[in-house]
Amino acid sequence: MELRHLQHFVAVAEDQHFTRAAERLLVSQSGLSASIRALERELRAPLFVRTTRRVTLTEAGRALLVEAERVLAQVRAAHEAVAAVQGVLRGTLAVGTEQCIAGVHVAKLLAAFRRRHPDVEIRLRQWGSAALAEEVAAGRLDLAFAYRTQADPDRLRPVALAGEPMTVLCHPGHRLARAGTPPAPHDLGGEVFVDFHPDWGPRRATDTAFAAAGVRRTVALEVNDVHSLLDLVDENLGIAVVPQHFRHKRAALTALPLEGTGEPVYETVALLPPAEAVSPAARALMALRDDADA
Repeated sequence: MELRHLQHFVAVAEDQHFTRAAERLLVSQSGLSASIRALERELRAPLFVRTTRRVTLTEAGRALLVEAERVLAQVRAAHEAVAAVQGVLRGTLAVGTEQCIAGVHVAKLLAAFRRRHPDVEIRLRQWGSAALAEEVAAGRLDLAFAYRTQADPDRLRPVALAGEPMTVLCHPGHRLARAGTPPAPHDLGGEVFVDFHPDWGPRRATDTAFAAAGVRRTVALEVNDVHSLLDLVDENLGIAVVPQHFRHKRAALTALPLEGTGEPVYETVALLPPAEAVSPAARALMALRDDADA
């Protein structure tokens, strides 16, 4: 099995199309098709279901994709490690993050990294924490800044960033603002909630806190960005339970501590592969962050 066969396979799996994958790889479509057929012959299994419009992975193809991405990530790390030993950091740094993550200023950190290592291409992806964990585990991201979740220690290594309590945000005219008393989850059971997609760290932290208190809640207004959440609360369409640092993002809103959940509820981490699999670029980025905190 040759590396180029795996590279060709991953490209077709990502694009779900032979022609587009061939154009991206700068190879002929016939050569790409021959490469995939050779891989299928060696593995004695079809890897794609081919139609006139697109190709999709078979069960064998899905199994291979996980391992192929991991192998290619290790090969990239090997090349970058040799370059690092020679005193030059090159290659790619693929970083994932949630929006407004606590404990790290991602834009400033990446800017400092670029100044220090201009030959490294930076790629940034923004997703929810569960998706970020999968991307790091699969080798598609070098590291990610995310909400702390249960991690498989053979695939992920969490490094603590920050911990903070949750805060209730509401319109100044809302009954909670008028009362001025920090509420507990059981005080909020009948409220209309604005919240993020269930994959997001703040949503996971809130769901966990309410489940621990035995309180059911319904998220009527679900969003995928911080500004939309703040706008909906600002129009008094619902309340939001968010990490404490969100209270500084919209001064007009009333912020009340969420009582009875223990502290900290919202914990953020840097998710990295096991130590031996961390790329030189990821190590350099974490070193910059540690220096900034010192």
